[in-house]
Amino acid sequence: MRLFANRHIRKLLLAVIGILFFYAFAIQCLNRQFSFSLLLLSFAVSITILVFFIDYFKKQDTLLENAVDQINLFLSGQKDERIECNEEGELFYLFQTINNLSSVSAAQTEREKQTNEFLKTAISDISHQLKTPLSALGIYNELISDAESMDDVRHFSEASGAELTRIDVLVKNLLKIYRMDAGAITFEKHSESIAEIMDDLKQRFSYRAEIENKKLVFEGEDIIFNCDYEWISEAFGNIVKNAIDHTSDGGIISVKWVKKGNILNVMFRDNGSGIHPEDLNHIFKRFYRSRFSQDTQGIGLGLPLAKTIIEAHGGIIEVDSELGKGTTFSVNFLIPTKL
Repeated sequence: MRLFANRHIRKLLLAVIGILFFYAFAIQCLNRQFSFSLLLLSFAVSITILVFFIDYFKKQDTLLENAVDQINLFLSGQKDERIECNEEGELFYLFQTINNLSSVSAAQTEREKQTNEFLKTAISDISHQLKTPLSALGIYNELISDAESMDDVRHFSEASGAELTRIDVLVKNLLKIYRMDAGAITFEKHSESIAEIMDDLKQRFSYRAEIENKKLVFEGEDIIFNCDYEWISEAFGNIVKNAIDHTSDGGIISVKWVKKGNILNVMFRDNGSGIHPEDLNHIFKRFYRSRFSQDTQGIGLGLPLAKTIIEAHGGIIEVDSELGKGTTFSVNFLIPTKL
């Protein structure tokens, strides 16, 4: 029996047997007239006590064997396995502690798995997205080397500069998205003026709009909103940039914001090319490129990044579009009511 493999249990049982037999012998010596009957009774009592001891230790041994089996199953990869501990006592307290340790270990393993998947996806995305601009840079470099005139050199240099800008934007946006995915960004929220945020955006895009003969219209009240100024500017800026990218010469991009009750609503409208119905459910997916889009410069990260930032601020972004007539992005934030 495995029970007797434990030397402490063996010593205890031998000690109990010895004590009981010594007790029986002492009783026999003191009561000789009942020697045989008393000896038999003492022997029966000794055996009964011994049986109870053995039964108790067998149950304890079974509990420990089951616990070891559950621990081995956990170590073999079955992270949901736990030791049953429905009773009270020091042994069951130990089992509960082991279960808690298993839960912590399983959670840590899951986090490490997610981290590895995250890194794998990030590296895959970055390497895949860099292939096109890097290939283009290689081609432009060869063309510059073989150029026969300064005009050709200037032309291909400008094209190379555009690809370098594309790589810069790609890497920065990817890092922002993956940092947010990893929980490495803490938003510093303060009471900010939406009017000031929009004024900065207007100045940021006014030059581009002017040279592309597009009109920017910003209208709204001076509403105070609790947000991270830089990140909300990033989100709104990506939406405005997307509108400019898909609006033709003479187009109008309007941004209007208003407070309705305890809701801050921001509307981004343009009269550009619109979004094909097939694409409406996919525009917030990373790297999504529509087969209907004429945009050759976009990398498919601006809108997903904007959505991530807006949702991190407790907001909701929705889109409505009509092909050939324009697109409207509606962003809503809940402004908590002061008690």
